[in-house]
Amino acid sequence: MSSTGSGYKVLVIDDSNTIRRSAEIFLKQGGHEVLLAEDGFDALAKINDFRPDMIFCDILMPRLDGYQTCAIIKKNVNFSSIPVVMLSSKDGVFDKARGRMVGSQDYLTKPFTKDQLLQAVAQFGSANQGVM
Repeated sequence: MSSTGSGYKVLVIDDSNTIRRSAEIFLKQGGHEVLLAEDGFDALAKINDFRPDMIFCDILMPRLDGYQTCAIIKKNVNFSSIPVVMLSSKDGVFDKARGRMVGSQDYLTKPFTKDQLLQAVAQFGSANQGVM
């Protein structure tokens, strides 16, 4: 699907419908293909078929939090190269460090702007292009 060369396949995992929708609008405006998941289990069920170039993952989610979700993705040999950017309403040093420990590439504080989201995709989306 990324035959246009500019758009990436981006998976957004967040339990907030508002955050998912705004991320989807921003990313589509940036020319990217977007898949939404409402929690870690939902994301893990979709990731195999969608094969995203990049993932945005909320930290605070019910059942399976963002750290656990990221760790599972990074432990799977098929998905370990996919860049993951954590999303959180807290801007804590501990959260950033813990995100790095489970393999995330970066950390965005909510509410994020369209520019922040698209800049993260531009920075990390190409890292996984053509790996599959």
